[in-house]
Amino acid sequence: MDRLTARWPYVRWLPVGLIVAATAADSATPPEYTSVPLVASACVLAGATLTFRGTAWTGVFALVVTLLANWHLGLLSSATGWGEALNVVLATAIALDVNRMLDRHGRRLATARSVAGVMQGAVLPSPPARIGSLLVAARYEAADAEARIGGDAYAIQDTPHGIRVLMGDVRGKGVGAVSTTATLIGAFREAAHHVPGIGDLADRLEQSLERDRAQNPHSDRDEEFTTALIAEIDQQGHTLRILNRGHPAPYLIRDGRTTELTATAPGLPLGMGGLTDQPTAPDSFTLASGDTLLFVTDGVTEARDPGGAFYDPVGLTVPDSGTDTPAATLDALADDIHHWTGGPRDDDMATLAITLT
Repeated sequence: MDRLTARWPYVRWLPVGLIVAATAADSATPPEYTSVPLVASACVLAGATLTFRGTAWTGVFALVVTLLANWHLGLLSSATGWGEALNVVLATAIALDVNRMLDRHGRRLATARSVAGVMQGAVLPSPPARIGSLLVAARYEAADAEARIGGDAYAIQDTPHGIRVLMGDVRGKGVGAVSTTATLIGAFREAAHHVPGIGDLADRLEQSLERDRAQNPHSDRDEEFTTALIAEIDQQGHTLRILNRGHPAPYLIRDGRTTELTATAPGLPLGMGGLTDQPTAPDSFTLASGDTLLFVTDGVTEARDPGGAFYDPVGLTVPDSGTDTPAATLDALADDIHHWTGGPRDDDMATLAITLT
């Protein structure tokens, strides 16, 4: 209710306005016509839009107005007049009960969202704002405004082998997808320090996911797999190596121009590697100071405009504000996507930006 009146402040005055309109209609029509049903509806509406106290006072106001109108029309001593007053009292009682139920539901929802927020912070913590010479920013937006966590995953780790990045998307739903996301990020944070090659790192992640699925057999995880992008930036910030396992390609933003870093031969998603014995080779790209790398999930690349056309981040223009930061890049991307879709999205959206200083 608070969110409703905060978004549309005029809603709080609608019940009173209906009561006044109904009273005016009663005064302008013959006695056999009554607007009490509209007054009763206004009372119930108050229960859905106002606080408990506001609902009670609206009911009192409606009852007083009804009694005064009936007195003016000479109906106060008739069964009709008292019947109308009783209707208002009953409508107010229903409104108060509705208000209590909505308030109870709101508190439960707030608790659930708080727990989900804590889970997201534990499973998908915000990365540090700076790692060595790199500036970092990340963002997660759920397609459902009430949701706080899903199957998208990202992580960045400073290792002896360079700065390593993981961007993933678990193809599953519910608690199983959250569990897989936690397993994926935990395995990456551990293995990224010890495995020298990102190809071997991908294999290690796949093995961890297979063990997790074998130890926690659930019917909703039988066909689960994870698209992943594993990147490595050398300590000097000169070279980027990328291994793509069925995930949307990252993007390089240089001098205001956005370029897709397409994989030469992308591999199968994690969890499907056993379908082929051919290893996936990483691609290498040269970096320069001032470059920004943009990693996304398919919530970005599959965002559609009202005509059904997919969004293409290559068209992204980052405003030159003199302070090009990864956070500014993600803000520009989010604004561009929201403008493109013109409404709610169908999928969660995780983004990670890294700027070389």
